[in-house]
Amino acid sequence: MSVWMQYAPYHLRDSNWNAERDALGDTVVNVIEDYAPGFKNSILHRQVLTPLDLQQTFGLTEGCIYHAEMSLDQIFFMRPVPGWARYSTPIENLYLCGSGTHPGGEITGLPGYYAAKRILQTWPQRK
Repeated sequence: MSVWMQYAPYHLRDSNWNAERDALGDTVVNVIEDYAPGFKNSILHRQVLTPLDLQQTFGLTEGCIYHAEMSLDQIFFMRPVPGWARYSTPIENLYLCGSGTHPGGEITGLPGYYAAKRILQTWPQRK
């Protein structure tokens, strides 16, 4: 089983991720245990990837998988930046469809789906 936790800050106020890795893992496991009693006892192995690990291992800046934060100033028509929303760019026939576009990452595939729809809407019609 894999567990994805939505957000952990990259910068910690009074510590670092190497020191807090196990505490993060324990917190996540304890929350699941509250909803699924016995979960804790079923764990044979666990790997906790912190935002620092995501940056160092996969090159994700500050551990962000979305190419931009999922915050109010970076969603909808502001994603990835003003003027580049709706999958089009100022460069003719260059479209964006990654997790930096609306509605963001995860495993839905929606950015690609919506980008394909946009491309088909703007593609020259053949007769």
